[in-house]
Amino acid sequence: VQLQASGGGMVQAGGSLRLSCEASGGTFSNYVMEWFRQAPGSEREFVAAISQSGYTYYADSVKGRFTVSRDNGKKTVYVQMTSLKPVDTAVYFCAATAAGISTAEGPMNYWGKGTLVTVSS
Repeated sequence: VQLQASGGGMVQAGGSLRLSCEASGGTFSNYVMEWFRQAPGSEREFVAAISQSGYTYYADSVKGRFTVSRDNGKKTVYVQMTSLKPVDTAVYFCAATAAGISTAEGPMNYWGKGTLVTVSS
């Protein structure tokens, strides 16, 4: 499975962005899809996940502001980010796992290249 994330950019605090991650190869609907992010000088951290059936799970830091969704027909997972803050500045990565939802990197089977989100104050 190959994953390609897109949609990053620069936005002012309070603004919104939608990231997309398109999959190719494999059976997209078989995978839990997740988003992680890595801020400058920090470890990569879990952001959000969506199961094969559409169950969603969020990091506390983004709950209520980010919404993850998937379109199995388009083999694409999205994260709609609203009320963005400067602390949301990071490279955002999508990942796929055949295991259950996990906030850890270890169970991820596939990773996309990141897309940079910069939130200015």
